[in-house]
Amino acid sequence: MEYLDFELPIKDLQEQYEKACQIGEDSDVDVTNTCKQIEKKLATTKKEIYKNLTPWQRVQLSRHPNRPYTMDYIKAICGDSFLELHGDRNFKDDKAMVGGLGKIGDQSYMFIGQQKGYNTKTRQYRNFGMANPEGYRKALRLMQSAEKFNVPVVTLIDTPGAYPGLEAEERGQGEAIARNILEMTRLKVPIIVVIIGEGASGGALGIGVGDTVLMLENTWYSVISPESCSSILWRSWEFKEQAAEALKLTATDMKKMKLIDKIVKEPVGGAHSDRDKTFSTVANAIEKAYDEFKNLSPSDLVNQRMEKYSEMGVFKG
Repeated sequence: MEYLDFELPIKDLQEQYEKACQIGEDSDVDVTNTCKQIEKKLATTKKEIYKNLTPWQRVQLSRHPNRPYTMDYIKAICGDSFLELHGDRNFKDDKAMVGGLGKIGDQSYMFIGQQKGYNTKTRQYRNFGMANPEGYRKALRLMQSAEKFNVPVVTLIDTPGAYPGLEAEERGQGEAIARNILEMTRLKVPIIVVIIGEGASGGALGIGVGDTVLMLENTWYSVISPESCSSILWRSWEFKEQAAEALKLTATDMKKMKLIDKIVKEPVGGAHSDRDKTFSTVANAIEKAYDEFKNLSPSDLVNQRMEKYSEMGVFKG
């Protein structure tokens, strides 16, 4: 188990608890009371730490190396029913963007999301979750297929941004993302967006337009990352914590500004601390969201979605 800097008090108590239990197992000494005291203190410390997280600490949790990624959610929620689909039918298959058909219960969904890697090799293979234009075009192809067969769309967002390389710009990165945003506003099937990790910039928006947008508790959603914001405003990454505070990028901030619809609670300690519970919570949230929209006609669905996004922001005449 890896611990972040602000989780070190938890690490110390966890190690004390394990040592005390080990002493009890290796000898005849009764350490039951000691273990119970440490366990109680550990639970209290966890509650205190995770109850008062700063925006930067939530950013750190969203990037935790043990945090589940898109394919983890899909495999846990859909099981063997998931069928991955590949390619944009134009250039190639982008490994940073995954998608395919899967079921929750008896209902089929088209799942689409960014996928990060678990180690150096897979991170390079997945391009660190940063999609190229062909990734967004693949996502659009899958959405249009879903519309054709009247299958609802679920997008899982976890990306540090769209890939900013020269080749991506040459192949039309901006156009691909803009096209997705346009087409998603008028897609005639329900779209459920779930932010499961990082939601950065146009990389997130390229699959982020939906009838309902759900955001896990320890995730962030912003036009720019705290580090990049800090480097622009202060010419240094050292002010990333102040930038995270100023950007108002947490789930609570997003809900207050009515840019998302619902915050999905995570287990104490983050999504990685109890994966099964997290997967179950997200699956239930998707099912509830679909129930809200499944009986709407295509025209009502599109009109409601357009109205939802038209009302965002502040306008002065």
